[in-house]
Amino acid sequence: MTRFFRIAAAAALTSALTLTAAMAGDADISGEVKKIDEAAGKITLKHGPAKSLGMDEPMTMVYRVKDPAVLKTVKVGDKVTFEAAQEASGYTVTKLQKSK
Repeated sequence: MTRFFRIAAAAALTSALTLTAAMAGDADISGEVKKIDEAAGKITLKHGPAKSLGMDEPMTMVYRVKDPAVLKTVKVGDKVTFEAAQEASGYTVTKLQKSK
């Protein structure tokens, strides 16, 4: 009986990790840097659908950035992947990195 519970627990853990990984992949949004405003802590991104934000159509938007230092890691024209969250002050980029 103990072996059964270990196998069931391992299967449940594997399923949970797979689901978490799949959900995390959905949060990444692909885009291109169009403008950087370091003084205001904002970035303009042209991006495809952002399902994690409820946006089904591609668009260009201005986002605040959670960490203004991230603006120094990219330049206009860079292809990026990012995550963003809707906050009371608007949409905020919480993670940003150059695409590989």
